[in-house]
Amino acid sequence: MALLDRIKSPDDVRALPEGELPALCGEVRDRIIDVVSRHKGAHFGSNLGTVELTVALHRVFDTPRDQLIWDVGHQAYPHKILTGRNDRMESIRKRHGLSGFLRRDESEYDVFGAGHAGTSISAAVGVAAARDIKGEDYEAIAIIGDGSMTCGLPYEALNNAGHTDRDLIVVLNDNEMSISPNVGALHKYLGIHKRVTDVRTSPLYNRIRDEVKRIVHAAPRLGTVGEMVEHFAVRADDALKGMFVPGMLFEELGFRYVGPVDGHDINALVRTFEQVKRMKGPRLVHVLTTKGKGFAPAEADQVKWHAAALFDKETGAPLKKSAAGGMPRFQQVFGEALTELAREDQDVVAITAAMATGTGTDIFEKEHPDRFFDVGIAEGHGVTFAAGLATQGIKPVVAIYSTFLQRAFDSIVHDVALQDLPVIFVMDRAGIAGDDGATHHGGIDIGYMLSIPGMTVTAPRDADELIGLMKTALSWDRGPFSIRIPRELVPALPKPVAEIPAIPHGTWETMRQGRDLAILATGTMVLPAVAAAEALQREGISATVVDCRFIKPLDEAALERLFPHHRAVLTVEEGTVVNGFGAYVRKAIDDRWPEVHGASMGLPDLFVEHGERAELLAELGLTPEGIVARARVLLGRPLRSLAETA
Repeated sequence: MALLDRIKSPDDVRALPEGELPALCGEVRDRIIDVVSRHKGAHFGSNLGTVELTVALHRVFDTPRDQLIWDVGHQAYPHKILTGRNDRMESIRKRHGLSGFLRRDESEYDVFGAGHAGTSISAAVGVAAARDIKGEDYEAIAIIGDGSMTCGLPYEALNNAGHTDRDLIVVLNDNEMSISPNVGALHKYLGIHKRVTDVRTSPLYNRIRDEVKRIVHAAPRLGTVGEMVEHFAVRADDALKGMFVPGMLFEELGFRYVGPVDGHDINALVRTFEQVKRMKGPRLVHVLTTKGKGFAPAEADQVKWHAAALFDKETGAPLKKSAAGGMPRFQQVFGEALTELAREDQDVVAITAAMATGTGTDIFEKEHPDRFFDVGIAEGHGVTFAAGLATQGIKPVVAIYSTFLQRAFDSIVHDVALQDLPVIFVMDRAGIAGDDGATHHGGIDIGYMLSIPGMTVTAPRDADELIGLMKTALSWDRGPFSIRIPRELVPALPKPVAEIPAIPHGTWETMRQGRDLAILATGTMVLPAVAAAEALQREGISATVVDCRFIKPLDEAALERLFPHHRAVLTVEEGTVVNGFGAYVRKAIDDRWPEVHGASMGLPDLFVEHGERAELLAELGLTPEGIVARARVLLGRPLRSLAETA
């Protein structure tokens, strides 16, 4: 019987003989390789890197009483396997299956949900404070990757926690990677100290430290003698740190630093955590791991294997090519077009936040490395950095996932829009992001961008329109400009960049002319709306379809042409209907043509769960069939509000 078959909860991990822990780690790693090889898009390399770390944590700490707070969730598949979910791993990232991230409603062992980086330490500080307020006794342990340490939030949390003397453990999982290789001064700082040491947990060091504390507290607090003793104690502690401690940064922030520890030596990890558990106050354990550990192709190309397509689990060879007819994703079209446009304009630069491969800006980096900036997982800094560039006549293009750009909202408002700076935002994964789920769907960017004075908001229907909008954005100097792009293949290959003209600012395009119903669609919903109109025509319903590529500003001339000549209007968007495009249009129509009734289709006022993109869009009615059904209802039973969901 396999060891893993006996593990139903962490209690079973704690009951294993010590000599069986390496074998358990091997089985967990094999299980991850087996599951991910058959699940397109599942996170891979980071999970292989945390196998021994996860086994050690559940071995030493009394979970779920002791609380593990994981960062992001890319590294938590081993945690799921060991906490009673191994038999459901086949369902991971599938509709109604296990989430690819941590979910409080999925397991009592998932203390804090997370799909964005950098949250674990702040959450753990909150958990520890709640424990102390309630007079309870358990450990709060944050596990954070060094990639997440490029965020600002962890430093705020460390600064807040380090001088409270509150019991807290931070585990720094250092694999030198986020999705792409890490950047920044901290990455270089950690690299200097890649040596293993047990000094910080040794009885000798801690006896010396405790004795120094005892002497200081016993000495007179006033007078020459007390001052001399205190001066000696401070100098002695600094000297000890200088001799033994590679983590001076964390020590200065008030944390006891332990490590670095070999993150693939299960016995060393267990021994270290047992010693750390006996300490008090804020502690930080620095663990060195290898992303992709145990699977040679993933170790050799850690960026490629961050997430995996279907592959042969023995060789790593892909099992099935995409059936998309060779069409590229919007991200590839964007990256290639931006690279070409930058050849003609030396002021164009690209900025991303640890998402070069995901956003397509890695294409730009290869040709224009001096004009490419990866700021790490620091979205707010990236936006304000872009604002600084814009003050000097540079044309910054900021490519960040829609859901991650939410973190920089204040920077967009205060540092960019308030100063009318021409910063271009390319919001990747706008709309339904697929099996990454609720933390990654870009559902609210239309609403929050519409709320910003002076912001241009656009969404292309296809590759040609994306390139045209990019040209418009690069020539626009009257404030910020945003472009939504989906996690989707383009419907057709684009024409050469040179042959595509810029699109006149604030204009719409009529795709199909009718008389009964006006369908105002934006972005990915334009082509389904055209297909729906063709189906409605066969039922005797004549529909006009308008490509509202500019969500803001509205095309006032187009509105004048459309109304009141159509008795009903249906808006369709791949964004939330609350404060979205439909609500924005309805206000303009109500002010001038109150007799026109309408409805809106889009994402509902709730967090959409994970699943295949096409599957989710169908459930939400954002398909030609769904649009036809909604149009029938609208024309048969007039509805006055555009705030209705699909």
